[in-house]
Amino acid sequence: MLSVDEQMRIITSGAANIIPEAELRKKLAKGEPLNIKLGVDPTSPDLHLGHAVPLRKMRQFQDLGHHVTLIIGNGTALIGDPSGKNSTRPQLTSDQVEANAQTYVSQASKILDPDKTSIVHNADWILTLDLKELLGLLSKFTVARILERDDFEKRYKSQTPIALHEFLYPVMQAYDSVMVKADVEMGGNDQLFNLLAGRELMEKMGMEPQVALTMPLLEGTDGTRKMSKSYGNYVGLTDEPADMFGKVMSIPDTMIGRYYRLASTLPVEQVDAIDSALADGSADPYRLKRDLASNICDLYHGEGAGETAEAAFDALFKEHEVPDDIPEVHVDLDVSDDGTVYLAGVLAAAGLAKSAGEARRLIDGGGIKVNGEKVAPKSYNVDPASLDGATLQAGKRKFAKLV
Repeated sequence: MLSVDEQMRIITSGAANIIPEAELRKKLAKGEPLNIKLGVDPTSPDLHLGHAVPLRKMRQFQDLGHHVTLIIGNGTALIGDPSGKNSTRPQLTSDQVEANAQTYVSQASKILDPDKTSIVHNADWILTLDLKELLGLLSKFTVARILERDDFEKRYKSQTPIALHEFLYPVMQAYDSVMVKADVEMGGNDQLFNLLAGRELMEKMGMEPQVALTMPLLEGTDGTRKMSKSYGNYVGLTDEPADMFGKVMSIPDTMIGRYYRLASTLPVEQVDAIDSALADGSADPYRLKRDLASNICDLYHGEGAGETAEAAFDALFKEHEVPDDIPEVHVDLDVSDDGTVYLAGVLAAAGLAKSAGEARRLIDGGGIKVNGEKVAPKSYNVDPASLDGATLQAGKRKFAKLV
């Protein structure tokens, strides 16, 4: 096992907070494998690179010889994590949670070493608590302490309703740490309160408290807002390799170093060298992005996927070829009284736009091609003959062939 200083150099790389760092050093100095905990509530079926940031850090812990406990929050998900929310989160059914949990484990397994990973479900201990045990846990926290949490405090001051069951969430997440005897708990910056609640509960129950380690929220492909499906700036772990490669290539140059540090498999010393090269101007950002995109494709789709995706990217963008695997879609061409077809409606029906309104905006922005020819702005109604068996393109990567 590496020295404490060498381990800390790797562990602190990219981390936002380590509280308290001195205690982590003491734990590492024992020379024994630590138990690193991450809890994930399966509230949606698919993960993106932003979700994978703490998983990548956990893999670094594993490579250093430590053990990981991945907690599937099928108990806490029934409550709903209020972190960062300005309203009560909708409660999920047990069936929804279980279906999502299967997808989480499958995708997390692409990152974590299965031989050094324990996967547990917190419903096993949360849903079996009797009233006496629950009251005992709740007595360890005060209402004032729970209201120190930023989102609760804001909602309380603005008189936005807070459902009583939401107060249970940080207590139950803290109880997870007690049950798995965590040495370190991982989470995003928005989870810091919950992680510190775990420290507090462990201390009150006579246990050595865990260290809280948070990772920053990864910005999306726009380079500004956090990665989110709702913003459309995400790189999904289940995206097809060609799409994944293209999305990574679209990130701003200013984000290259951050993506390497938080999303790639490169060792810390190589990422440090990339940062130095970017800082002194000796790096080729375009080449770095290609290597980054290839690395991420290999990680989630297997060795060689990045090379194949890179070739497809070059064929599409450098040689302007149309992909071979364009999906075929059947769309009814409703001809209006003037003998034309509403192109915006066809684009929406073909899945190339979320709505006819978005399709119109794409047309006006020059983002639509029919058989390789750009559609002029305001050309919403077209000759139906021009769409017979046509290949439609929206933006750089979306294609559909009408049948």
